[in-house]
Amino acid sequence: MTPPYRVGDELPPLEIPVTRTLIVAGAVASRDFQDVHHDAELAREKGSPDIFMNILTTNGLVGRYLTDHFGPTAVLRKVAIRLGAPNYPGDVLRLTGRITELAGGAPAGAADGVPGEVVCGGPGEAVGRVPGGPAGGGPVDVVVVQVTGDNGIGRHVTGTVTVALPGRTALPDRAALPGETDLPGPSPEGAGA
Repeated sequence: MTPPYRVGDELPPLEIPVTRTLIVAGAVASRDFQDVHHDAELAREKGSPDIFMNILTTNGLVGRYLTDHFGPTAVLRKVAIRLGAPNYPGDVLRLTGRITELAGGAPAGAADGVPGEVVCGGPGEAVGRVPGGPAGGGPVDVVVVQVTGDNGIGRHVTGTVTVALPGRTALPDRAALPGETDLPGPSPEGAGA
C-alpha cells in the first residue's frame, strides 16, 4: 500500500489561543523560571509589553500539532525551530505545515541520528531528538514537515520536523487501543463468529 502523503501536501492549520495560563504553565512545566514568562511587571521593566511564551512551550505545541495530525504512533525524530515574533497573552498562534520529504521503509533508528541525543541550538533556536522506532526494528516511514506559526504580530516560529511513522505505510481510520493490532475490519461472513 502506498503512503497517504505526498511531497507538497498541506496539513490542516491548528489555532491555539495564547493565554496567560498557557504561557506560565508551559514555562513552569519546562522549568524555565525566568520572570519574563510569568511576571508581567518585571517583563515590562525589561522592555516587553507583557509576559511571553518560551521556546520550549512553542516546541511542545509544534510537536502536538504534528502528533495530532499523524496519530499517536508518530514519533518526532528531529525538531529544529527558530522563534521570531513573541507570543503574548490574548493572541492566537496559527500553526501550518507542508510535507517537504518522504522516505518509506527505513530501518528503525535510521531516520535521524542517535536515539536519545538532544542538541540545543543558539539563542532563539532549539533542536531536539528523541528515541523512536518500533521495538522489533520494523520499517519506519519518515515524513519531513516544514512548520510555520503566525500570531497577530507576525511569524512566531519556523522550523522543520522529521516524523517517523513506525510499522505502517498507511494510517488507520482510528487509533488502535492498547494491546490491539491493526486487524482488518469484520467480513460479512465472519460477522457472527
